[in-house]
Amino acid sequence: MLPTQNARSSTLNEILSFTYPKLHTGECWYISFYAYDPARGILRRKRIKINSVGSTSEKKRYAAQLCHRISSKLEGGWNPWVDAEADRTYKLFSDAIQHYRNYVTKLLNDGVHRMSTHHDCICFARILEEWNSSQAVPIKYVYQFDRTFCVRFLDYIYIDRQNSPRTRNNYLAWLRTFSSFLVQHLYLKEKPTDGLISIGKSLLTKERQVIPPVDMQRLHDYLVAHNKNYLLVCYFLHYMLIRPREIAKLRLGDICVAKQTIFIADVISKNKKSAVVTMPGKIIKLMMELGYFNYPSEYYIFSKDFKPGPEWVNEKTYRDYWSYYVRPALKFPKEYKFYSLKDTGITSMLRAGYDTLSVKEQARHSSLLMTDIYTPQDIKEANPTLLNYNGIL
Repeated sequence: MLPTQNARSSTLNEILSFTYPKLHTGECWYISFYAYDPARGILRRKRIKINSVGSTSEKKRYAAQLCHRISSKLEGGWNPWVDAEADRTYKLFSDAIQHYRNYVTKLLNDGVHRMSTHHDCICFARILEEWNSSQAVPIKYVYQFDRTFCVRFLDYIYIDRQNSPRTRNNYLAWLRTFSSFLVQHLYLKEKPTDGLISIGKSLLTKERQVIPPVDMQRLHDYLVAHNKNYLLVCYFLHYMLIRPREIAKLRLGDICVAKQTIFIADVISKNKKSAVVTMPGKIIKLMMELGYFNYPSEYYIFSKDFKPGPEWVNEKTYRDYWSYYVRPALKFPKEYKFYSLKDTGITSMLRAGYDTLSVKEQARHSSLLMTDIYTPQDIKEANPTLLNYNGIL
């Protein structure tokens, strides 16, 4: 072909710009159309497979909607070869959710996500899907996951379900993460959560409360009578200030009875730093009474039923036992949470006269400022060197 003919053909293709999409059926169902590719100077065919869309009638309905949407976009100047928007824009929303589940599961298996993080991701995704399915007109395709959809879902969480502002903020944080996933995996071009704001932290009140001595005594007496193994779990949180996730991964071999210490390795520590924590005598005494040291050293300290065993058990069991058994039995308010035992432990140590540095080391806080937050106001004293200070003013 002569150069002038090549130029004429390229110009003609550019003028044509595109053809309207058509459905092709058979062993492989797909939609195809042509669009001008400026990099190659030709009309180039684009194919979008729809085999995974379900029944024949569902495929036809999906294809009709998709053809209409693509036609409107082509007429508006959209070009699939210039615009980086990928085929996944037209994928089913349920497929994107499943892709997300597979992705976060891989992150868990590779040690990037903690079990608690994975559980939250899966739970939030399930609730989102259930809410969408309950709508009069649920979304079906990824492109329908937009700002309006996110706002309506957050209103459902906060208003319809009567959840706290903190819970609403947690769902917004997850929606942002999920939106980022959709953008990074080419389902969407922009995050629909951009511009959505959290309820200000300054407006939120702390839901967790320090437990007063009289209720701590009631808790002790109840667990002595009903579950001493769970009492020991509470001791680990209250006296040694070890986080629940760390408690769940401790093994009997981490304990040195002679020195009354327990070693927390960096691989299980929240701050990724190894540390040694002091074990008060009453904890060792209770462990000996319950026969914990009769088990192999490689056993987890708290496996099934809060007893030593070879199987790791998620720390969620501590919170569940507290919520379903302890709190109802003692008629504790909802502000008394399992983790309140740690707050109460820090406050009690400071009130008992232990210096802030010792408490900081036991709690493994990053700074004294963090420990000082727990210091009760009524035991804070004035600096004696300043009591009689008299300046020139």
